[in-house]
Amino acid sequence: MPTQNSVRNLLLRAATPDAFAMLAPHLQPIELPLRFTLVEQNEPHNSVCFLERGLASVVAITEEEEMVEVGHIGFEGATGLHAALHAHQSPSKTFMQGEGHGFLLPVPVLEAVLETLPDFRTLILRYVHSANIQVTYTALANARFSIYERLARWLLMCQDRLGDDLGLTHQFLSIMLGVRRSGITDQLHLLEGIGAVRSTRGNIRILDREKLKEIAGGSYGVAEREYERLIGARLRF
Repeated sequence: MPTQNSVRNLLLRAATPDAFAMLAPHLQPIELPLRFTLVEQNEPHNSVCFLERGLASVVAITEEEEMVEVGHIGFEGATGLHAALHAHQSPSKTFMQGEGHGFLLPVPVLEAVLETLPDFRTLILRYVHSANIQVTYTALANARFSIYERLARWLLMCQDRLGDDLGLTHQFLSIMLGVRRSGITDQLHLLEGIGAVRSTRGNIRILDREKLKEIAGGSYGVAEREYERLIGARLRF
């Protein structure tokens, strides 16, 4: 059984000792390989997952199976927390785009702790709010910012959750950002040219975070500051 001092997930660490004591006996360790689905589209799910390491993507999917990423979840949060809003299924899908591990928690246990401990309910609802702000700024970035700027934002969000080395392909980036693969390759070359990243087959290494922040501009930072303000923890790997 995990202890609160041993877990890495920021929500579990921010929970009150009473809340963690109720959660801990039910936290089931799970390995999360690449592409592992945590929330299936339009299907009830029995567990939420508190990530310890890795990166999960929340994606919107059309009837024609086209998809675009709308949210990132890493060690700062948990997947499937629409259950905290009494919605046990979602039209979006959540899967791992960066392998890792975490803890599964049965939804009935989550609901019981939310009902019993108001402080824990407040914590989870604050996280849900900050995740909604992230989605809001994804919509802003998609509507008002260039591919170059959006890519810089996306890389910063990945770095926050994974560190400097991102095991991601150009093809996967293109799907997540909803643009052509050739467009991603061209923009990565520009970022390499200014020394912000180094891109090799299947990996992107962040070299200069400040340059990426300058490029991303107002598309990055608001959701991250809102998370830190509400949860009281720094969102950086």
